[in-house]
Amino acid sequence: MGFLFILIYFVLIFIVLEIAVMLLIVTGLDSEIARFQAVSMLTSTGFTTKESELILRHPVRRKIGVFLILFGVFSLAVMISTLSNLLAQSFRVPQLTGVTLGFGVVLLATKNKRIVNSLKRRFHKHLKQEFELHELPIEEVLYFTGSDLFTGISICKGSAMAGRGFRDVCCPEEDINVLFVQRGETKIRSGCLQLSLQEGDILFVYGDKEAIEQMFRRELDAMRQEEGNEKHVTEL
Repeated sequence: MGFLFILIYFVLIFIVLEIAVMLLIVTGLDSEIARFQAVSMLTSTGFTTKESELILRHPVRRKIGVFLILFGVFSLAVMISTLSNLLAQSFRVPQLTGVTLGFGVVLLATKNKRIVNSLKRRFHKHLKQEFELHELPIEEVLYFTGSDLFTGISICKGSAMAGRGFRDVCCPEEDINVLFVQRGETKIRSGCLQLSLQEGDILFVYGDKEAIEQMFRRELDAMRQEEGNEKHVTEL
């Protein structure tokens, strides 16, 4: 009976994990990242810093993460208790079977396309109504599409932008917007378009991805090269 309890509980854990993965995917997370992060949170083994930001910056994903962490800790305690009392306890298998079947129904519901589309609309509406603008992920605030890009552009040595203002080299018709300029520890917003840029300044721009990559090709290439050099040094 004890082994049956453990088997059913493992099925319950799997179903809860699958539900969490589906909900994370509904919020816009890539399926592979969603599964890896869900397993990491459920087992309390930690997850990578870069990918963890995708969870932490999204209010709905944070709630899913909190549930997974708490459920994982509770499940570990249950497993330890069950194994230690395997031969001495009488387990309530029928009740546990009912709970597991209930989660199974929820899992099937999250895989239904109509329900998934409805959840997407609800999550999006919930984000707009329940959370302050600064709490939303940047893709929600800036209405990201596949052709949009938000990035920091470092003014490298020999850049055409050095000593000039953004308006001097960018036509008003270009779909490129400078949100602010970071110079050292200082963030400059007021008058940043007319600011005479210096080497080392970082422009935080938002707009059409192709237009940004075309205008800042030299700066982006320099940033990629520097990143590659740093990676090479780290590996050594």
